[in-house]
Formats: sequence, C-alpha cells, structure tokens
Amino acid sequence: MSEQQFNYSQAELADLCGRVLGLARAGGASAAETEVSEGFGQNVSVRKGEVETIEFNRDKGVGVTVFVGQRRGHASSSDFSDDALRRAVDKALAIARYTAEDDCAGLADAELMAAPGFSDLSLHHGWDLSVDQAVELARGCEAAALAVDPRIQNSEGATVSRQESQFVYANSHGFCAGYPTSRHSVSCAVIAEEDGAMQRDYWYTTARAAADLDPADAVGRRAGERTVRRLGARRLDSRQCPVLFEAPVATGLIASFVSAVSGGHLYRKSSFLLDSLGQRIFPVFLQVQERPFLEKGLASAPFDSEGVATHERDVVADGVLQGYFLSAYSARKLGMKSTGNAGGNHNLIVPSTGEDFAGLLHRMGTGLLVTEMLGHGTNMVTGDYSRGAAGFWVENGEIAYPVEEITIAGNLRDMFLGIQAVGSDMETRGSRRVGSILVDRMTLAGT
Repeated sequence: MSEQQFNYSQAELADLCGRVLGLARAGGASAAETEVSEGFGQNVSVRKGEVETIEFNRDKGVGVTVFVGQRRGHASSSDFSDDALRRAVDKALAIARYTAEDDCAGLADAELMAAPGFSDLSLHHGWDLSVDQAVELARGCEAAALAVDPRIQNSEGATVSRQESQFVYANSHGFCAGYPTSRHSVSCAVIAEEDGAMQRDYWYTTARAAADLDPADAVGRRAGERTVRRLGARRLDSRQCPVLFEAPVATGLIASFVSAVSGGHLYRKSSFLLDSLGQRIFPVFLQVQERPFLEKGLASAPFDSEGVATHERDVVADGVLQGYFLSAYSARKLGMKSTGNAGGNHNLIVPSTGEDFAGLLHRMGTGLLVTEMLGHGTNMVTGDYSRGAAGFWVENGEIAYPVEEITIAGNLRDMFLGIQAVGSDMETRGSRRVGSILVDRMTLAGT
C-alpha cells in the first residue's frame, strides 16, 4: 500500500471552522469555538511469525462549543455536510439554553491567544510504509526477541503502527490555526518460562518520524532481555528501604505531581498540594521545566486546545513550585490566568543530578529497583500512595535477584521531598522526560 494522504487541506478545515462559527453566531451564540480534525493510520501485528492483524483507520470529526451568555453547550459530529454542521450547532445551542449559568464559563481571554506565524515544530512526518514492509519489520522485531534466550517460547507479538492526523481550531475571537502531526511506533512483548513459572515483559519505541525510531531488532532484543531477567522472581518480607524507580516508571511520579497541581484538582480542593505555590515541594536540587517548542517533541505545541499561546517556563525551580497547569476555566475558578495547559502539559523535563543508572544503584546500595507498577492506588486528596510493584532486589549496588507480588507505600509529599537523585537515563517516549528516580525510603509490603 502506498502512502496515505489527508482528504482535506488546512484551508478546507479552516473553512469548515468558519462555517461552524457562522452558524453559531446566526443561532444566537455570544461566543463559540470549534475544532475540525481528520486522521488515518495503519497497524500491523505479527505473532509467532504469522500475521495476526492488519488494521486501517481513517476518521474525521468536528466539535463545537457555544456560549449563550455564561451558559455552555457542546456537540460533535463525524459528518462535514452542511446539514450535519447545522444540526451539531443547533444541538449545542439547545444544550446551552438549558444549562445553568457559570460565571467562569467562556472562551480563553483574547489577549492570551497565540500570535499568527508561529514556528514549525517539525511535528508531522509521513511514513510511506506498505503492509508487507510493516509485516517484515514486525517479524524481525519478534524474531530478535525470541532469539535472546531459549526459555522464551511464547510471544504476545510485535506491532508496527503509523498514525497521522491534522486539525484546525478556531474561535469567535478571530483565532484560527492548526497543523498536522504524526506518531509512529514499534513494540514487542514476549513470555519466558522456567521451572513452570512464566514471566512477561515488553519494549517499544515511538517518535514523530520513522527515522527517529529505534531499530526494530533492537526493540525486540530489549523486550527479550527484560523478560528473561525476570525469571526466578522471589517475594520479599515487609520492610522499609530506599526505592529506585526505573525511568519509564518514574514518569508516573511526575504525572502524579502534574495532576496534583492541575486546575481541576486545585479548584475542587482535592489535591494534597493545594495552595503550594511558592512552597518547596521537592529537594533544592530538583527542577521541572516545561518546554513546548522542542522540535519533534511528542508534547510540543505552539498553543493549547483553547488557542492560548504556550510558553517556556520553570514549573519547579530549586525545589520550589513556581506555577500550576491551568486552562481558562480552572484559572478563572482560582482567580488566575490560563497557563496554556488546556489539554495537558507540554514536554516536561526533569534534569539529571548527574548519575547514570549504575551510579544510582551504587548510591542506593541496598533497596528495591521498581520496573513495573500495578493497579491504581494514589489518593490525590491526601497524597497516600500504595501500588503493586515488581522489579529487583539490589544489594551492595548490584542487582541481586528479581522480585514480584509486592506493594510499595508512602505519601507523595514525603516521596517528593525524599528524592535523592535523578538519573541521566532519560525516558523520552512521552510528554514527561525524566531519568530513574531514587527515593530515600518507602514501606515495602511483601509476604
């Protein structure tokens, strides 16, 4: 199959936005916003060398939000015809007229809109990948995983995915802009068995451009190596000890921080970091930087989902919280201004304290290395944290043996302040870039 293409140009999507806003004005809306988008992709999965699934997707949609005074209504459609657009706008208007007034409802402030002519952040890279080529990549990835060790006898398969999309957002302030994006990936998961006990692990690579993906065979080898090293896992007695969160897991700690200082939790007073602006919540050496303009960044954006311009900023400086993550609505609820985070954070970076992964193990000495988290045991109101975990017991700075069926517990406020180091092994496959994180002490509940 040759490279797929978008069905609409950016100008055509902008024209659709203009038609929707015109219908909203004609229907009596005092303000309105709309987003029109389309996307397509291909997913190919192979298991035990045989093609398991070939999936193609192509979709489009339009969403419209109208404001009648301070009453809000929203509707959407996957049909771009004039009649469908009119019905969607009429539905949104009807909802607004029967909705209670909200003094914080409305578009983001006009002066916060992104200026025209923002920089190209290189977020769209097509991948001219045929099904046959994708099958061969997936087969090579899985074969590399199975070849790691004879104890790997089963596979959950390898998948090669290519996805492209584009959008235009517009509102009645006169803002109208959009751009295309892409996201491609290769992943693999296999199962190893020894003495009747089975272990599973996986690995993946993802990037805006196919050229930036790790080689498929390297992904497979990493998946196989991670699986084999879990064989012979033991349980542990309950104890207190230092915990090293491997980089892919450490991103979850930063995600909990983002959630705690995001508008929804703050104005609902359901965050353990309520009223923490200007307070030290991390050690003095820790920084959290938001960098929305990284080329090819997986969370790069010149404006948020409300058209508000994004800005580089230090969210945490020397351990002190400098700012929240706010949309227009949550900002008004808090008596503040939008931070350009409607839709989430943009490329958060936590700089390393200098140690590589081996250095972190040596610094920890004896403790738990966590490589997988299970379940959802985080209370955002109190900060209490209790999660199932698997990983490795470390003695004298060296990995001693794998462990499983344990629970680690603590309080996020104490865990944040108890961070001792951040590794140089930065995880870059998402919106939060951070290396492995060493926490001074947590409670480990085992057998």
